[in-house]
Formats: sequence, structure tokens, C-alpha cells
Amino acid sequence: MSSAADRIGDIGAALQGRRIELVVIGGSAGGVDALIGLLPELPAGYGPTVVCILHVPADRDSRLAELFELRAALPVREARDKEPLVPGVIYFAGSGYHLSVERERCFSLSCEPPVQFARPAIDVLMESAADAYGPRLAGILLTGANHDGADGMRRIRERGGLTVVQDPAEAFSSAMPEEAIRRCAPHLVLPLSGIRTLLPMLRTP
Repeated sequence: MSSAADRIGDIGAALQGRRIELVVIGGSAGGVDALIGLLPELPAGYGPTVVCILHVPADRDSRLAELFELRAALPVREARDKEPLVPGVIYFAGSGYHLSVERERCFSLSCEPPVQFARPAIDVLMESAADAYGPRLAGILLTGANHDGADGMRRIRERGGLTVVQDPAEAFSSAMPEEAIRRCAPHLVLPLSGIRTLLPMLRTP
């Protein structure tokens, strides 16, 4: 694994000239613990909007927004249908519905069939966000036990956005990051400590 100094250099090179308005973070098995290591580090006044999506059982309400509201310096809420995305807010996908981003930059909920056995699905959110935000989007894929998110990361890369994958060697479950690396050749493959360094460096115009 590269040294911390090397990772900072890689991050700086990947961010050269970029202005990020939206950060989408996806994960599954082990994702809650990974986010606990990331979201509390975001400072008050952080510029981009942040949307987090983890695989949530459809038969019970998600409590993720409540959990992170107690830990984060930024406002945290569950994404609602037709709600505009607000800079400096952390949103979580709820249970039982796919979450997508419309070109008008508001949320949309739908009951379409599961993707990769998941609803909400990471692919649905990332692909729609890539179409709406293009190069102003950063996609981050964390630990997970299936292949959800790999196609979404590929779409983000195709639309000019920044793609970041957690290092599979340290992931609780390596299947998701490994598949994303195989399909999209992400700009950065980082341990959580590197992603924690990266996030505050993402900035709006």
C-alpha cells in the first residue's frame, strides 16, 4: 500500500481543477462503521451536498439519519421525494424505495424492482446523479458484499465525475469495491484514512 504522503499526492492530482457540488457515498456490509469513520470529520460549512446510501432492509424504517445526526457537524436528514438538494447537508436514502436525483437537482423516490437485490440501490442513485451533475459529482464506493454500485461508478466516470473506491484489502467485505475497480478503473483507490483526507478537500466553485 502507498504511503500517506503518496496518497495525498494522488488525491491532489485527482482533484486538480475539479469543483464538486455533490458527493454520493454508497456501501453495504460494514458500511455503517465506515461512515462513522468519515462523516463526523466533515466540518460545519462544508460546501458540497452529501448523499449516503446503504442497503437497508425494506421491512423496517431506516434510522441512519437519526444515528448520524448525533455525530455530524452538518445537518442530517432522510431524503424526501421532490425535495431539492441543499449544499452542506448530509442526506440518507430511506428504506423500501429507490432514490434518484432528477436533472432539476431534486430527489425522486420510486418503487421500481430491486437492482442487485437491493432497493434502495446504489446503482440507481449514482447513475441518476451522474446524469444530473456530470463532472461536478464525486462518487465514493465503500465496503459491500455484492456488485451494486459498480455500474453507477462507471457512469460517473463516463460523465466526467470523480470516482473513489475503498481499498478492498481493508474493506469489511471486498466484493463491492473489487467489482467497481474491475468495471470502472476509478481515479482513486484509498483506505478509509485516505477517504477521510479527501472529503474535506472536495469543494464547490
